[in-house]
Amino acid sequence: MTASTTRRTTAKSAKSRIAAVGAIAVAGTLLLTGCGDQTKSKDSDSDSSGTSAKSAPLASKLPASIRDKGVINVGSDIAYAPVEYKDDAGKAVGIDPDVAAALGKQLGVTFNFQNGKFADLVGGLASKRYDIAMSAMTDTKDRQQGIDSDTGKKVGKGVDFVDYFTAGVSLYTNKGDDQGIKTWDDLCGKTIAVQTATFSQDLAKDQVKKCKADGKKALKVEDFATNPEAETRMRSKGADVVSADYPIAAYSVKKSGGGKYFEIVGDQVEAGPYGIAVAKDNTQLRDALQAAMTAIIKSGEYEKIIAKWGVSDGAVTEAKINGGS
Repeated sequence: MTASTTRRTTAKSAKSRIAAVGAIAVAGTLLLTGCGDQTKSKDSDSDSSGTSAKSAPLASKLPASIRDKGVINVGSDIAYAPVEYKDDAGKAVGIDPDVAAALGKQLGVTFNFQNGKFADLVGGLASKRYDIAMSAMTDTKDRQQGIDSDTGKKVGKGVDFVDYFTAGVSLYTNKGDDQGIKTWDDLCGKTIAVQTATFSQDLAKDQVKKCKADGKKALKVEDFATNPEAETRMRSKGADVVSADYPIAAYSVKKSGGGKYFEIVGDQVEAGPYGIAVAKDNTQLRDALQAAMTAIIKSGEYEKIIAKWGVSDGAVTEAKINGGS
C-alpha cells in the first residue's frame, strides 16, 4: 500500500455500515506466525503454482512479458492469518495464496508471494518490484485515485482493483477484560492498537476526532508494523483494544493461546471489498485477472476455497473492477 493500505478503505463516511461476514471455523493446526525483515533471498516466500501456458485456458489474455516468464510477482504482508500467513515450514498459506493458485491454473503462471510491509505494497507496484499486490487490501476510491486519506492530497497515480472478497472491521480485547467496549463510541478515553496504514487506523483516527467533538475523553491510537505486534501490545496491557478485519480478528480469537487470549466485542463495521491491486498502466494484466476470477467463480473452485477457510459469507459472486467506494 502507499499512503494508506490495510483493511482497508478510507473512513470518511459519517455512518458505519454494520455487516456480518460470517463466523470463522478454520480446521487443522494452523499457527499464526509473524513476518520479519525481508531480503532478496527471503522475498520469495511461496509459489502458488499454475498450469503451463500452453494448456491454460486464459493464458493468451496475459501481457506477453508475464506469459513468457511464467510468473506473477505478488507483494503481500504475510502476517495476516487467515488471509495470508506463514506455516511452520515458512510457506505462505491462506485465502490469498489459495485464490492465487486457482487463478494461476487459468492463466498458466505461478503466483510468487513476496513478503513486504503493508504500507509499502502500492509503492512496490509503482516501482515495478511487484506485478500485483494481494494482501487483504480494501478497494477504496482513495486508493484508486492515489489520494492520501489523511490529507486528501494526491500522492500517486493510484491503482486498479480486481475485487475478490468482502470483509468488515472488528474490535477485540483481552479475554474477560472488555472494559464495557461494544461500539467505537465506547473507545473514548481508551488506547487502541492498530496496524499502520490500515483501514482500522483510519477508523481510529476518525474516532479520535469524534471523541473530541463530543467533548469526551481522548482516544489514544498506537500503530504497529504488523497486527501481531498490536496484539502483543494489548496482551502486555499497553493497549485496551485492537482493531482488525473481521476474518483476522476472528482467527486470532480462535487460535491465540488456544482461544484463551482474546474476545471480539461488538459488531463488524464498514464492510468493503478486498481487491487485487494492479498498476493503472497495466490494464491488460488487470483484465486477465478479472477473467480468471470470473472463471473460478463460475466453476465453483472459488467457493470451495472460501468455504475451506470458514468465511463463505464474505464470498463474492462477481469479479468487479474498482467496486469499492
